[in-house]
Amino acid sequence: MNPETANPNEPAESVDSAEDRVRIFDTTLRDGEQAPGFSMDRRAKLCMAQALETLGVDVLEAGFPQASPDDFAAVDEIARTLRNTTVCALARCQNGDIDTAARALERAHHARIHLFLSTSPLHREHKLGMSKSQVLETAVASIERARKYCADVEFSAEDALRTEPDFLVEVFSAAIAAGATTLNAPDTVGYTTPAEMVELFTYLRKHVRDAHKAVFSTHCHDDLGMAVANSLAAVSAGARQVECTINGIGERAGNAALEEIVMALKVRAPHFGLRTHIDTRKLYPTSRLLTQVTGQAVPRNKAVVGENAFAHESGIHQHGMLKHRGTYEIMRPQDVGIAETTLVLGKHSGRHALRQRLETLGHTLDEAAMEGIFKRFKALADRKRDIRDEDLEALALGQDPDAIGPWRIDQLNTTSHLGGSASATVKLCHEDGREIGEAAIGDGPVDAVLRAIERATGTDMVLKRFQVRAMSEGGDAQGHAQLTARHAQRDWNGSSVSTDIIEATAHAALAIVNRIERQVSDNPAAARMSQGVIA
Repeated sequence: MNPETANPNEPAESVDSAEDRVRIFDTTLRDGEQAPGFSMDRRAKLCMAQALETLGVDVLEAGFPQASPDDFAAVDEIARTLRNTTVCALARCQNGDIDTAARALERAHHARIHLFLSTSPLHREHKLGMSKSQVLETAVASIERARKYCADVEFSAEDALRTEPDFLVEVFSAAIAAGATTLNAPDTVGYTTPAEMVELFTYLRKHVRDAHKAVFSTHCHDDLGMAVANSLAAVSAGARQVECTINGIGERAGNAALEEIVMALKVRAPHFGLRTHIDTRKLYPTSRLLTQVTGQAVPRNKAVVGENAFAHESGIHQHGMLKHRGTYEIMRPQDVGIAETTLVLGKHSGRHALRQRLETLGHTLDEAAMEGIFKRFKALADRKRDIRDEDLEALALGQDPDAIGPWRIDQLNTTSHLGGSASATVKLCHEDGREIGEAAIGDGPVDAVLRAIERATGTDMVLKRFQVRAMSEGGDAQGHAQLTARHAQRDWNGSSVSTDIIEATAHAALAIVNRIERQVSDNPAAARMSQGVIA
């Protein structure tokens, strides 16, 4: 994926508008991840990327390489790892962005550069300060530059649904002539309706010059709750790529939900007459994996993958289901990867049963990882009578290698006092042989533990976000603690799982300390760079 190896003269793929396959473009790791509360570290992104490739997505937007060194590194690692899915990097129509995206994709097996530029009157005036001719000239120059690196170039007209249709035709026609192979008309602010979507895509496919040389794409936001409906409307009008995210995560109210679009096309196949490459049996495991790595649960009533999607409590519904399940279920739970029976695991279970259940949940592990998980599974089984799927998913997440060492907790004690205050004592051991004990008083046990760890390690941290979520049911449920702390003008994330939430919090805080110390010791220059943000 560089000027020497790419073939910029390769002609754009000829696309028959009657083609019966819809390409699934997943942007969970880019548009989804940039939403507040859904930030993922590099390890989590790679884990999700591998799951999305197994799911069968055609294109995976791995990130915005120009945004930060971490984003660049994540795109680079994902590009090197995936074999079948096209890895895509986002870039503004700026030379620096394009060159950085190309470098991040150099080792990709299949690569795409995704350019975007606003085209609506509102954005031209208030965001870009550009005339129509300047927008057109910038788009063409950027596409031509990207084509020098990569034969697969997508162009997005940001805020397309509020752009004059005739100008959108002009921009898209020029984009095809410059070498763009995919044209995306996004509903950037979730403003349009299905009828308007059909009208626009019908107009574009009729009037854009050489429209048959490009795939038309739709990217809908959910501000008015119509993202999936608008995406399907665009598909019915000839769009053959849908940009979407797992669980519908994304900016503001989110994006169109991948699982809903895919199952709508499958369940209503006689109506749409279209197919995807998605293995729908992997939808639920992939959805659950995302909730684990972000700590953000799916609403119970979420379509397709919510806990209530295949649950029936109403007596009338239950009676109908007993007579014939088709009375109230339009798809089988097995079709999306939800098993009707649950394998109950406990302290007498062996490796084979554990591996089988983990694979059912979407976790494929090598022997070394399996050995570590099995040991932790046995230790957990001694404390819990039954191990639930949520517990297994917590075990499969394990620990981030970057968060392990040089510090570890040797002792931890907390005491709560009348009036709401608490004290904590910790004894920490460093890999260089140091042993440090500290004590602190805080507003509560969590605050006290964080203060004690700060004192012991000499690392200043300002807590930005703290969340504890039960991984399963019952008094012996594991708690998943997630922390975000500010250090040296950068936010750092740490997480841990334990049946004791104070212990989970302490390990999550120490993971942040270890990650900071590892990065500083391994690459001081990179650490200094990461303290800033590239605009």
